Parts: sequence; structure tokens; C-alpha cells
Amino acid sequence: MSAVLTVDGLGVAFAGFKAVDGVSLIIEEGELRVLLGANGAGKTTLMDLISGKTKSTQGRVHLRDTDITNWEEPAIARAGIGRKFQIPSVFRELTVRRNLEVAGCGKPGVFANLRFGLPRAARRRLDEVLDLIGLADEAQTVAGTLSHGQTQWLELGLLVMQDPKLLLLDEPTAGMTAAETLRTADIIKSLRGTHTIIVVEHDMAFVREIAQRITVMHLGQVLAEGDMASIEADPRVRAAYLGSKGIH
Repeated sequence: MSAVLTVDGLGVAFAGFKAVDGVSLIIEEGELRVLLGANGAGKTTLMDLISGKTKSTQGRVHLRDTDITNWEEPAIARAGIGRKFQIPSVFRELTVRRNLEVAGCGKPGVFANLRFGLPRAARRRLDEVLDLIGLADEAQTVAGTLSHGQTQWLELGLLVMQDPKLLLLDEPTAGMTAAETLRTADIIKSLRGTHTIIVVEHDMAFVREIAQRITVMHLGQVLAEGDMASIEADPRVRAAYLGSKGIH
């Protein structure tokens, strides 16, 4: 297997405070990696550094063989890193299908995207993505009327349509019901292997559903790394994550 993402000694300091401090990661092709940690551990800041939202003050980031350290966000997105934030961003006035058409078109500008139809292969891909995200029956529904969970799934579908080299998912189940969370776990697991994914999460029940390999962050550093069983048994993780109560 080859590395899709290599993070080497990455860090950033804000007014002397090291929010991320010398983090190193290697994410392999087709891997689903979970970044786990309490609030303030540095998980989202690390995603910001990888995606270009925040500029690093130390270390390097490579996407395959390309050094993308401190590139601007649009350039990193074009290079092949797609990111889904906690608050979904979709074209609320367009239908679900039209949202996916825009994402899959590849032509700059929304209106250009709407003017030209998708190639046949892209239309087949769109139908596959509709099934994947469970919105085939909502294809003609205006996105602004979807439920919170459905909107989250649509945004995930937009990313998949763009076929990035790496998907960054920041707390993809935030605000979801238990049923929606389980459905989201199924969607993400179905992407595993064909897509390379990093998920930031603190919901342990959700992590148990999807995790292959987990990186635990604490105070801006990597505390532990391994599979679910080794992470749950690690006394350092139990102490850092929920104190004496352990991981639940």
C-alpha cells in the first residue's frame, strides 16, 4: 500500500500556545483513520492545517508525493483533499440531484455547471451516490427542505462526487439522532477501501462502528495509535480521555 497523506512533525502555535505540537501521521490508500480526543485535543486544528484553513508554524504535509504545506485552501482542494465540516454546506435552493450534478460537473462556476449535462458515466455515478447516501427517493427534493441528517448525507455525497484523493470528515454525526448516526456509520463504512478517509470524532459509540485504526490526540500531540481494542485498553488514553471514568 502507498501513503496518500504524510504528516511530518506538523504544528501550529497561537500566541505561544501550541494547539498542535509535532504531529506525525501516515494515512495509507483506502484507509479509514479516526482522530479521537476530548475537546481541545487539537483534532480539528490538525484538519485545518492539512486542508490549508490554518497555516502551520512547523512540519510538512505531503499529499502522495506533493508537498502541500501551507498551500491556500482552494489549491489544496484542487489537489485532491475534500473536507466536510460539522455544519453542512449545500445549495439549499437546488434539488438533491442538481446539487450532485454541480459537484460532479467539474466546470468552474455554478451556472456553467447547470448549463451543461453530465456525461453518461457521471450520470451513472450520480445514481450510485444517491443510493449510497440513501437519498434516491429524495432526488427531486429541494435541499433546503431536507432534515439535518439528510443534509449531512447530501454534503457527503457532494464530496464523493468530486472523487478526492482524501476525505476529511469533521464530526459527521454532529446533531444527528441515534438512527441517523447508525446510517452515517453505514455510509462511511461503505466508502472504506475505495476512498481514503480521516474522521474526527469524540462519540465513542460511533467510533466503535467505523474504526479500523485510531489516532488519539491529547494536548495537541499524538497520545496513542492502534485498533479499537488496544486504544480502549490503553491506561494513558483512559486517563486523558475521560479521567477515572474511562472510555464509554
